[in-house]
Amino acid sequence: MRISKTLFLAILFVFIALEKGHPQQPQSKSYTTQENVAIGGYDVVAYFTQNKSVKGSQKFAAQHDGVDYWFSSSENKSKFQVEPSKYLPQYGGYCAFAMAMKSAKVPSDPETFKLRDGKLYLFFNDYYQGEPFNTIIPWNADERNMLNKATKNWETINHKSKT
Repeated sequence: MRISKTLFLAILFVFIALEKGHPQQPQSKSYTTQENVAIGGYDVVAYFTQNKSVKGSQKFAAQHDGVDYWFSSSENKSKFQVEPSKYLPQYGGYCAFAMAMKSAKVPSDPETFKLRDGKLYLFFNDYYQGEPFNTIIPWNADERNMLNKATKNWETINHKSKT
């Protein structure tokens, strides 16, 4: 799917406007709720095993690096505990597009995701002025470039927070 430069710039403009209405969490390496639950309580293992977003339950909670993860089953919780790095979302669960374009930690919609090369990417997806706005669209239009930028920006952000 090709995206015109004008459409891309329009999407970018809307994205920047939307960002002002959504608080960033620069102090946190992972996108969590106020209760410290990763990505709104969605089961990170289910993305890989069911290829869909599935709400987890506090009943099947596990902690990793100080963050709570909820799972939809004890089996998924066990899989995560054995190999958490296999299931963790890229860029801490923040929007991959925002990481690429703005080097910013912008909340993502756990139901808007992509699996690529065994990795989970999440994206911002919401309405703006009554119209749907989904950052996975411009991401897909230039994925290789976006992926390179996002990864480089994430490394820079994490390096700054360690110094």
